[in-house]
Amino acid sequence: MRRPFSLLRLGAMLMKEFNHMRRDRATLGMMMGVPLIQLVLFGFAINTDPKALPTAIYSAESTVYTRAFTAALVNTGYFKVVVEADGADVDRMLTRGQVQFSVTIPPNFSRDLVLGNRPEILVEADATDPVATGSAISALQQLKLSALERDLAGVDITPAPAPPPFDVVVHRRYNPENITQYNIVPGLMGVVLTMTLVMITGLAVTRERELGTMENLLAMPVRPSEVMLGKITPYVIVGYVQASIILAAAVLLFNVPFEGSILLLSGATILFMIANLAVGFTFSTIAQNQLQAVQMTFFFFLPSLLLSGFMFPFRGMPVWAQTIGEALPLTHFLRIARGILLKGSEFRDILPDLFGILAFVVVAAMIALMRYRQTLD
Repeated sequence: MRRPFSLLRLGAMLMKEFNHMRRDRATLGMMMGVPLIQLVLFGFAINTDPKALPTAIYSAESTVYTRAFTAALVNTGYFKVVVEADGADVDRMLTRGQVQFSVTIPPNFSRDLVLGNRPEILVEADATDPVATGSAISALQQLKLSALERDLAGVDITPAPAPPPFDVVVHRRYNPENITQYNIVPGLMGVVLTMTLVMITGLAVTRERELGTMENLLAMPVRPSEVMLGKITPYVIVGYVQASIILAAAVLLFNVPFEGSILLLSGATILFMIANLAVGFTFSTIAQNQLQAVQMTFFFFLPSLLLSGFMFPFRGMPVWAQTIGEALPLTHFLRIARGILLKGSEFRDILPDLFGILAFVVVAAMIALMRYRQTLD
């Protein structure tokens, strides 16, 4: 006989599920934490119109006109002069990503300006991320008309030049045609490796626990470091195959230029994969089941995706968001991959980002080994 619907039984089932949710604090925390993180990041950290972009200036002379132009450049809000350097230093800083723009004011700029010869100012932009430079380059066009308007008001220029009194020549380096694929596809290699490797490794120890084979693993005469290396090494090979496929597609399908060394990129990719695998192994020692391991993976992947500079300009984020982003390995790998592919960066150019990834590997590995020792107890 079919029983009628009972509110009493429904209430008992609801109470059972609420008790289960209360005991599963990790899942409950993810359910509350992920929307909160999305709200904070999208509301405060994401900015598609970055301001105060680091700019290097090389001026062959120092006159009232060059100083007025520099002041007008800063007053646009898009440029922040961080260094005054010579030509060689400017090129090096652009290659290493230390500045977003470089401005070169030529010799005799003031003389040609007064004589009406319309001198040219060269502005070089690191255009590996077209979104980061688009608005700033647009502001330069208005700057030509207004930057020296007050200083030239009383100057009798013969012959009278047509406005503007000088030209700004913009050179978009590394991506002159503003092709979005040149920025997205190299970064996609880091995003795919982060998502897959952290998740796959995060399930490693958790699966052993759920299948009941964890006791056999703990009884084996192996050290925690040996277990960790044994778990992650096969996935290094899998990740390397993934990276090779994405890299081949980038060059063959999307015509992304490959200016640097493939050996250098391979070495950096292996280090980046180890960083992600160490995170996944750490999650596997914390999670009680595979569902929690997957939830932790997304809890790590979401900030990595949004704060690394893959989807939105890194320099458009507030300082606190950039600080968090600097602690994530994906941020450094994106700079390395784009630098090697688009700029032809050498080892000394990517060394700071390699150190950033290496420091993350050390910290993540230490936490994983400490957690695994607790599991042994």
